[in-house]
Formats: sequence, C-alpha cells, structure tokens
Amino acid sequence: MDKSNDARQKRDHGGGLDQAVQRYGGARADWIDLSTGINPIPYAFTPPTAAAWTALPDSGAQSALCAAARTFWTVPDHLDVLAVPGASAAIAQMPRLKPAGTVRIPRPTYNEHAAAFVTHGWDVTDTGGDGQVLVHPNNPTGHFWNANDLGHGLQIIDESFCDIAPDRSLVPHAGADTIVLKSFGKFWGLAGLRLGFVIGEPDHLGRLAEWLGPWPVSGVALDVGRQALRDVAWADATRTRLDVDAIRMDSILADAGAECVGGTALFRLYQVDDAARWQDRLAQHHIWSRTFPYSDRWLRLGLPDASGWSRLADAV
Repeated sequence: MDKSNDARQKRDHGGGLDQAVQRYGGARADWIDLSTGINPIPYAFTPPTAAAWTALPDSGAQSALCAAARTFWTVPDHLDVLAVPGASAAIAQMPRLKPAGTVRIPRPTYNEHAAAFVTHGWDVTDTGGDGQVLVHPNNPTGHFWNANDLGHGLQIIDESFCDIAPDRSLVPHAGADTIVLKSFGKFWGLAGLRLGFVIGEPDHLGRLAEWLGPWPVSGVALDVGRQALRDVAWADATRTRLDVDAIRMDSILADAGAECVGGTALFRLYQVDDAARWQDRLAQHHIWSRTFPYSDRWLRLGLPDASGWSRLADAV
C-alpha cells in the first residue's frame, strides 16, 4: 500500500515549461511543449458573445452543453451528465462518494487519482479493494481496458484520452457505482478552457454538483464546449489527422533509435537508452518532453503542430 507522503511525491506531470525555459534559456514562445497529450491544433470556435464573459452562467447554457455532451457520447437515458471545471476537479472529489477503504489503481498511470484517494483517507493497492480506478486508455502506456476488467465497489473510469477511439468507450457500462470521467481540453486542444464532464447515476452526480457549488463552469466554457461537441465532422477529421501524425512521429523517432512501446494518437511512449539524456538533448533545441520518475528509459512525446515537425526531426 502507498503511504500518504509516497503517493504525493509521485504527483508529477507534464508541463512545467517555465522551469524548462529558466534552465535552458530562450523565450517561452520559442519553445515547443510536447510534454503533454494535448491536441496541438485546437478546435476553431466562434468567439462567445459578450454576455458569456460578463453575466453569470445561466441554467439554459448549462443544459445545452450537457445535452450536446449526452448526444456526442451516446449517454444512456438513465444516467446524468455533469459539466465540471476540468476533469481534475472531478478527480479530486471522487473518493468522497464512498467511505474510505482500499482502492485498486493499476500502475503506472496518471498519478492524480492515487493522490486524491490518499488525501481522503483511502489506501491504494495493486489488487482488489473497495474501489478501482481505470484510466482508459491508460496514460502513459495507452492500454485499453474492457468491461470484464470492471470489479465491485466504486469504479472510476477516466476516459480523458478516449475520444480518439469512441468505439472503445465504456460509457455504456456506467451506472450504479461506476462513473466515467471525460476531459474536454485534450482532444479539442483547449486545456486552458478548464472543462470536463462526469457521467454517472443521478445521486452521485447530485452530490458532486453540491460540492462544486454554483456556477462551476464559466459562461465561456459553456458556449465553446457546446459548439465543439456538436461539431461531429470536426471530431471525425481530427481523429484521422491524429492517427496520421502519430505514425509520422513514430517514423521520426524510430530513425533516431527510439522504440515506440505504447501511447495513443495524442501522445506516444518511447523506450530509449537514457530518457534524461534524450530530454536534455531535445531541450537544447527548445523542445520539452516528458520523463517519468519510475523509469529511466521511457520518454513521452505529444504531437507538434505543422510548424514543429522539422524542428523535432532536427533535434532528434
């Protein structure tokens, strides 16, 4: 089992570009941040009206956003959809839905889940327990789970990266104590908007809504999110582009001696001879990457935009 301080020590993330700039120099605008799995070509939304900026978010806009989410993810009628200010806000609250016990979180994976459960008095285990968290597909390995992997007790399915493969979603299996989390910022490339969704049975989502308080999602996020979730053609075209770009990145890294060992169409996981040395080499070219405290050979890279491909090829 994880000790409290041990779980918190593992609470590392991608990003941290300011620290990279401070260490390696240059201006922030000179850098390509490939340390996250955020779509580098964001959704091109119509600018929200002035009221979205100046008025408190209204219930009509909230309902319209959740209706768009329900349609986009084909949410069963007996389940509710709750918009939240980023998936991380929901992750921090999930352990409160049940009395503290033991929760299984297969590792390696996104470490915010373990940190949240430990904060609320749970013990994190590798087998069994009173709950389970499955990151689907997993970050950083890209592994997909299936319905047979669901257990008993509180089941949290984090589908932050699953919009690349909607046919693999476990939303049809949500209900009772099984809750699905959705990130908006990653697939639509708008992480700064701070928008996410929770799909589950009404009692759980009602409690979560109370904990988050009134107006948890900004009027701007309600507007932009609704536009994006209704644009199915953009989503289909984006999946095709991401698949092509992921193959392109694998080719570039393979030529440089890296082996692709996992990932998704939004980020790739490579095995290299020395991850710290690769990160340093890329940083010398003002390209930031992701390494992991539990592996000295794993390097994770998000995809660059159109202007970044030649710089990446030159750097590796």
